[in-house]
Parts: sequence; C-alpha cells; structure tokens
Amino acid sequence: MAKPIVAIVGRPNVGKSTLFNKIAGKRIAIVEDEPGVTRDRIYTEVEWLTHQFTLIDTGGIEPESEEIIPAQMRRQAELAIETAHVIVFMVDGRQGLISSDREIADMLRKSKKPVLLVLNKVDTKEQSAHLFDFYELGIGEPIEISSALGLGIGDMLDEIVKHFPEEGMEDYDEEVIKVAIIGKPNVGKSSIINKILGEDRVIVSNIAGTTRDAIDTPFTDGEDQYVFIDTAGIRRKSKIKEHVEKYSVVRAIAAVERADVCLLVIDAEEGVTEQDKKIAGFSHENGKGLIIVINKWDLIEKETNTMNQFTKDIRNELSYCEYAPILFVSAVTGQRMNKILEKIKFVANQNAMRIPTGTLNEVVGEAMLLNQPPSDKGKRLKIFYATQASVKPPTFILFINDRELMHFSYQRYIENRIRENFGFEGTPIRFINREKAGGDK
Repeated sequence: MAKPIVAIVGRPNVGKSTLFNKIAGKRIAIVEDEPGVTRDRIYTEVEWLTHQFTLIDTGGIEPESEEIIPAQMRRQAELAIETAHVIVFMVDGRQGLISSDREIADMLRKSKKPVLLVLNKVDTKEQSAHLFDFYELGIGEPIEISSALGLGIGDMLDEIVKHFPEEGMEDYDEEVIKVAIIGKPNVGKSSIINKILGEDRVIVSNIAGTTRDAIDTPFTDGEDQYVFIDTAGIRRKSKIKEHVEKYSVVRAIAAVERADVCLLVIDAEEGVTEQDKKIAGFSHENGKGLIIVINKWDLIEKETNTMNQFTKDIRNELSYCEYAPILFVSAVTGQRMNKILEKIKFVANQNAMRIPTGTLNEVVGEAMLLNQPPSDKGKRLKIFYATQASVKPPTFILFINDRELMHFSYQRYIENRIRENFGFEGTPIRFINREKAGGDK
C-alpha cells in the first residue's frame, strides 16, 4: 500500500524545517535563522492516528529570484508539489502577508492539489493580527500554529489526513510484481523499459499512477504479471538551466513507496554519484527489493578485469546495499537486457520469502556455536529463539536476554549466516531484538 505524500512549501524563513522536525520527532532538517538554509529536500515517515504518510520538507520558494541557488530551491519545491497528495503552504503569521506569498498561492492553485494554509509563529493563544489578511489568497481558512512551541500542530495534522484518499491507493492484485525504475535523469530509464516491453510482451495499458507524474505500464510475460512504475516522464517546468540531478530523489519517493522491486539505473560512464546513493538509500530504508542496473555498458572500453573492478567500486560506494545484484546492460545494443525480467521475478520472490521457524532456529543456533555471542562485564548475549515476523522485507524477531549486548557486528554476522543458508538476494533484511520476559539475564 502506497503512503500519501505531504509537502511543506513556502517562502524562506517561515519555519518549515522547524515544523518538519517537530512532526518527525527528531532534528533532521538544518534550522538556522537565515533564508535558504534548507537547500536539499528532506523526507521522513510520519504516523498520525491510524494514518501513515511521507513528509517532504523543501527549500524556500523565492518566485522572482533568478539567482542560481534560489532558482534550484524553487525547482525543488515545484517537484515536491507535483509529487505530493497534500500541500502545506506555510506563511509567517507574525510578519503578515507579502507579495511572495501571493505568487506562491497562485502557483499552488494551479496544482489542483489540496492545499492547507498554515500561519506559523502564532506563539500565543491570541489570533494573529494578520489572520484575516490571508483570506484574500483564496486558499481557504488559515490554520494558526507555532512550530517552535508545538501549538496547533495536532489540529493541523487532523486536517491533513482528511484529504488523504479514502480508498487504498493501490489497486493491483497481490501476484502482480510492481517495479519502480529509479535513478538520475538521462541514465536511460525509459530506454530500458521500452527495450523490455518491446520483446514480445503484452502491454495491458498505460494508466495514470497515484501521482500525475508517474506512468504505470502493466504487462504480462507468459503467466507472470508486472507493472512498471516509470517516473522518467515528469515535466520539467522550469526554464532555468539548473542542474536537475539533485531533484531526482523526489521523483523516486512515490514510485519506491508503491514498488516491490526497484531497478536503480546508473550511467556506466559516470559511475555511482552522491545522488545515486540517496536514491538507493530510499529503496533500502523502505525495505524494497533492489537490482542495480549499470546502463550504457557498451560505451565502456573493456580490459580483463573491467567488470570486476566496476563491481568492487559499486560495492564500496553502496556498501549498505551489498545484497543487491548488479547487471551490466546496454539498452541500445540489447546486451544482457534479457536478464532483467528474470532477475526482477527472482528478487521479488526473495523479498517475499518466508523461512520455517524450526529451520531458522537451527541456523541461528549453529551460528552461535561457530561464533560465540559477545559479552560485557561478565554478562553474555543469549539468543533464546528466532522467528520470522513478516515479509517484504523479510523481518526477523530475535528473543534475547539483553538488548544492550546485541552489538551491530554480531547482528550483521547472524544476517550473513541467514543469507548464506537461505539466499535473500536482492532484499534487505530487518531484525527486531526483543528481550524475553523473565529471560535469564
């Protein structure tokens, strides 16, 4: 089930990052009393009442500025607006209405998305002296809050969730494998999809995805059903020739949320960039199956160990995704393109694999015999029992005597033993360490 996306937008220095951190419950965005500090979009997962959603913080919009950094920040916000299901338009209730607010309001009205007008910095129980001025924006009744003090935020969240779709945002059968094509612009995402679909596949239809930016392409291959979620066609509204790489994370957010497997497409000539790391990280954090596709491999001059060295470099740069298989392909020549669908099906099955409890405990028990658990101050870690709680991603509960004794390195050792015995190629694995009630400490 895809989560709705909520974007916080507004001009610089109205308190967007402070609100973001307050809702997220931790300091994520940089907060300084200086316009333009939040230059990169930040996102976090939020739960309010029974609703889960993704919250996006954006850099401030400066509609008239043509300076390169404000222009890039405006583009970030535009992409967040395109991707979001609900938009929180924040203004300064202390300063009052200014021309930039009017221009941003015009932009938001054109989006046809639900917009909540939020007056921040109302730090007392008294109404803002400027409250009624904001009605002229024509966006609806303003909601007064104080991000810094936490006033009114619950009421604002209540209003946000009212605008979420009443029915589920996912309408595909469970057996349909949903594949997100993610990566920076111009790495060949659309070419890869076209090549796969061009090989005697039955394309069902092209239908709009959960946002107007993504195109869903359902198709069948024999008895297998797939849907490609392609974000490559997002419109580039900005006329400014800025670097678009840094905005590709927001393109990935909606697609990754809905996918079972992500294809991270990387340009062979460029190698792994910082933006690739961010996009891969989003797939990893969301527990999705991941395949790394190195496109344009035909353009690389080959020597004896070229592929091995390239693989080593990728593993170093994306060390947290060591489980992800790597395919070297060319959408132009068709090199190894026939391997992609086969690998997608395999990774989807790995992501949904369930291990019998008895078999799992045999492997964990053997792992402890081969490598004794760590101890601290005379107390040794004990793993009493292990069970698999869920799939997509595979999640295991370890019943132990003391969480403090479960060192990260030993948990990684247990994970590696599980992978050696059962595979789980292409999928992250999650662990929940639970202290056994009445267990021997």
